[in-house]
Amino acid sequence: MTEILVQSGIEGAVPSAAGRVVDHPAWPVLKDAVETIRPWQSADGSIDFEADGAPAKGIAELTVDRVISAVDELSPLVPHDAAYHRALVADLRRWAETGFQVPDFLDSLLAFQPAAHREDGLQHLVVFPMYTQNGNPDRNFEAVVLRMVWPDWLAELERTRYDNPLFCGITFEDFTAGYDTNSAVLFPETIAVREAPERFSWGGIFCDREAARFRRVTEAAVDLLGLELPDDIREMVGDQDRCQQAFVLWDMVHDRTHSHGDLPFDPFMIKQRQPFWMYGLEELRCDLTAFKEAVKLEAEGVPQARDVQYAVLFDRMFRFPVTGDRVKNYDGLGGQLLFAYLHKHDVLRWTDNQLRIDWERAPEITNQLCGEIEDLYRAGIDRPKLVHWFAAYDLVSRYLAPHPGSRWAKGPEALDTSLPPRKLVDEVLPDEFPLSMFYEALSKKLKHVIASTKGITATSGAEKVAA
Repeated sequence: MTEILVQSGIEGAVPSAAGRVVDHPAWPVLKDAVETIRPWQSADGSIDFEADGAPAKGIAELTVDRVISAVDELSPLVPHDAAYHRALVADLRRWAETGFQVPDFLDSLLAFQPAAHREDGLQHLVVFPMYTQNGNPDRNFEAVVLRMVWPDWLAELERTRYDNPLFCGITFEDFTAGYDTNSAVLFPETIAVREAPERFSWGGIFCDREAARFRRVTEAAVDLLGLELPDDIREMVGDQDRCQQAFVLWDMVHDRTHSHGDLPFDPFMIKQRQPFWMYGLEELRCDLTAFKEAVKLEAEGVPQARDVQYAVLFDRMFRFPVTGDRVKNYDGLGGQLLFAYLHKHDVLRWTDNQLRIDWERAPEITNQLCGEIEDLYRAGIDRPKLVHWFAAYDLVSRYLAPHPGSRWAKGPEALDTSLPPRKLVDEVLPDEFPLSMFYEALSKKLKHVIASTKGITATSGAEKVAA
């Protein structure tokens, strides 16, 4: 791959113009063809030719041919994707030949193996029928050009301490409409296939979008709350490259934590119905584990480690609680819990309309919350499921006030415990732990800033939000 110049920094390769997929004339052709197909598709990815606005079948076939031709032209720029692109073309042809029914792209999914060759700056051209998490819920076609983020320092940490062979840190080059949203992941389970593979072999997280979104919301929140930042953290928030480095390390440790530790349940690998605070605690546990590891790494002199700690704190406390709707918002719940815990342990003070943080005590107390969640998990293996759910509820409700109408807050005697645990999930209120007055006010102030991060990338994130 002579056109790819691998660098050690997070920005990755800086290829010649001829080597960039997005600079090739076939890329806008591919993008336009995919955008033409997307509105024709039903939620399951098929095309109903009887529906209003549907094309003639011959037009759909010609448009798929345009996609295939563009992929064939672009594939030599990414020779490591050659087997995947051959399978992709075959899947596209089969979709057209079988009448544009529900798409099945299992063969091309199995052929796409980005984690098998993680090289910093390596670009990939990806086309799949898929939904985008936190974006488009329908399985429309998407075309994405991305780059791998795999600098030497990260590769060494993964090899020696945080084994995560499926993890892919990635950045956007360009994308179709399904990614002009809040989605910051590329996961194989979102792709339309006839059957799920026995195991998935990769998972990608766009650290450039996460970093740009973090920077914009954090800058606005810090200004609104009058928070005085240490000089090095203020510099980090203003630096896209540093934030990307922080997020790719955070994501790598977070991702592996889902399968590490004392796990009384495995919420994401085994499909099961649970109260949303269980998912909230799991996500927060993974974030706080990344925080705890970053404290260790900072002591060992890893430059990115301090940035990870404050990325976790600020994203969790400022963005997560006021992002999205309030219906069983488990990421929002985790952010509320972290803020309340630090506040009740006097690390945070909201006084005279100004937020103050005890920077020296913040790592210790944040790790203390991580320890409480770990203790909950450790004890969970000896508990029946429903007892464990109540223990988790007790942990959360020690720091967050439940809704006054909650039956769960009244304890087991308020519920029909003769029912299977999954049935009792129906008794959970949509907003079981409402926002505090502080967060209600912050939400009103930040909602326009958060809305402005839709579709954000490293380039667009550099622009300041208009006052």
